[in-house]
Amino acid sequence: MTKRLLLGNDAFCEGLIAAGVRFYAGYPITPATEIAEAMSRRMPEVGGTYVQMEDELGSMGAIMGASATGVKSATASAGPGMALMQNELGQAIVAEIPLVVINVQRAGPGIGNATRSGQMEVMQARYGANGEVPALALAPSTVEEAFSLTVKAVNLSEKLRTVVIVLGEGMLGLQRAVVDLPDYDKIEVLDRPHPDVPPGEFLGNYNANELSDVPPIADFGSGYKSIVSSVGISRRGGGDISVLGLSEDDQDFTIRRLHQKLLDRKKEITLFEDLMTDDAEVVYIAFGTQALSAIGAMHEARARGIKAGVLRLITIWPFPDEVVRGCCKRARAVVVPEMNLGQLRLLVGNALANTGIKIVGVNRVDSVTITPAQILNKTTEVLS
Repeated sequence: MTKRLLLGNDAFCEGLIAAGVRFYAGYPITPATEIAEAMSRRMPEVGGTYVQMEDELGSMGAIMGASATGVKSATASAGPGMALMQNELGQAIVAEIPLVVINVQRAGPGIGNATRSGQMEVMQARYGANGEVPALALAPSTVEEAFSLTVKAVNLSEKLRTVVIVLGEGMLGLQRAVVDLPDYDKIEVLDRPHPDVPPGEFLGNYNANELSDVPPIADFGSGYKSIVSSVGISRRGGGDISVLGLSEDDQDFTIRRLHQKLLDRKKEITLFEDLMTDDAEVVYIAFGTQALSAIGAMHEARARGIKAGVLRLITIWPFPDEVVRGCCKRARAVVVPEMNLGQLRLLVGNALANTGIKIVGVNRVDSVTITPAQILNKTTEVLS
């Protein structure tokens, strides 16, 4: 165990490295630039490769290619860059290429405010790419968790052959904290499923027959047949891919399987922190940095005799409806503090539909953190 004073963005980098990432391609963009800077130094130190790309589209193409050769790969960006990446991000998901993409969210639409923080890409993480692809997104709240959750993201991307988005924030990426870094050799590191048959018997990277299947993938240059398809697969196996399109049955199977392989493992994927919700009359549901304000509000509310609890969502996608319902079973009200105009509140509202629970938000879009006092004021209002 080593104590290090780390910037949040440095913690993301160390998490990638600890999980075995050895290829990083990126384009500097505030407030994620420090990730590119740190990876440009750290990749050569661990035997990896760093490539400065011309833009975010090129970054996604580069890491897709590197991952297809069997090298764990990642990139990072912020809002405008994430918008540019959506086509390639969706292609990587349907091609089932393991990747990690870190979004250090800035504030505002368009170019936005580069030096400010937000939580404005919750819906983009799920619905940004075309064609009904699924999403797996995790949101850390602290610098220490930026490290540990990034390790988790890499492991999930490999195990499930998918893209994992880490929803960071400028407020998190640019703060410093002392982190206890474990011995990297002792960290559990998972690898993608590889063929367990000779090359002549391997049916291809998409040989799936059940909706829950995560088929093995052969690395480019390994001697195995290795076709990467961003179209979809046939139930007959990866050897029957049509570059011109799929039959109706194959398209249906492809889209449903991409979702089902995540849903069948939802218990493993769903990460959360549940604090004092067993008897809570009001539950604060939050993610990322704003969850820390919610925890502060919970303690102050309890001191005032208000039975408050916190559900901190770490997994944002797939959205944990069952967890939300379970933690709010005794609640009269739910307060959702978030640095946007209600993206998480909409999801919470869907999960608690027809329960009679009041659901209100505390929303800021000026890049200023929500305070415990603001959450408490809303609590008093909604319980009155």
